Amino acid sequence: MWVFILRRVLLMIPTLMAVSVIAFMIIEAPPGDYMDAYVTRLIQAQQAIDPSEVAALRTRYGLDDPGYVRYFRWLSNMLQGDMGRSLEWNQPVTKLIGQRLAWSVLISLFSLVLAYGIAIPIGLYSATHQYSLGDYTFTFIGLIGLAVPNFLLALILLWYYFLATGNVALGLFSDEYVVAPWSLDKFVDMLKHMWLPAIIVGLAGTAGLIRTVRANMLDELGRPYVMVARSMGLTENKVITKYPFRIAMNPVVSTIGWTLPALVSGELLVSLVLGLPTIAPLFVGALMSQDMFLAGSIVMFLSVLTLIGTLISDILLAWLDPRIRESI
Repeated sequence: MWVFILRRVLLMIPTLMAVSVIAFMIIEAPPGDYMDAYVTRLIQAQQAIDPSEVAALRTRYGLDDPGYVRYFRWLSNMLQGDMGRSLEWNQPVTKLIGQRLAWSVLISLFSLVLAYGIAIPIGLYSATHQYSLGDYTFTFIGLIGLAVPNFLLALILLWYYFLATGNVALGLFSDEYVVAPWSLDKFVDMLKHMWLPAIIVGLAGTAGLIRTVRANMLDELGRPYVMVARSMGLTENKVITKYPFRIAMNPVVSTIGWTLPALVSGELLVSLVLGLPTIAPLFVGALMSQDMFLAGSIVMFLSVLTLIGTLISDILLAWLDPRIRESI
């Protein structure tokens, strides 16, 4: 088992290298660079432009160097723990990401637990009560969840929350706790605000997972070994949980690899609507201003999340399915 995990970890290294090259090429693909976008904004604002200052900034950030030189400089610094300096914010990238990373991870984990905690029981119920009123109801709700965009759901819930409480659910803290030091009251206040973005981000993933669990369970319940287990006198609960449920979880567990980064990217518009201090709005600003160091570092962060999710999926699959463990 440990050899399997080590092999997977070692494969992550060349994958990250390839991702870094592709990410840098995509970020560099649009014409111009950050200074061109900066000068354009000054012209639109009718502000004075000092050509010598622009030239000095281009030299300072190495924007006149060839693309491959900038890439290897960025990669070398990143391997040493330095992701560069944001051109837009004039701050270290590690500091900017560090200020928002915890909130993105926290919201994503809440959403992940919510999605799997709701989808698995509902999918199991729909499969074991096929064509019942409950099955049709959950199927309809699941299709609605797939069809409604996250940002629209956020606006709808914000409206109903305002009608019910008279308050606007923006941010992660009430006004009196925004700059207050951490305390039990501030933590409780954060939990009161956390449920809304977690529900909005998690519901889209929940809808898809319900369909996946239901389809897998229906496929397994029709297998001959299930009929043999029933003929041996096993209770229905034991028949379902002993083998079909565990096997049906294989495709569900394998989706964790893309669920983690999907939750982070899924909170993009939700964060903009709810005013959340996460990585997503920072990423949008970096792309719009062509802040290559910040945008590239966030892409690498999402890539690392994908690889970590894939590793977790592989480990869980090996734990769930003896056939996978025997092939390791």
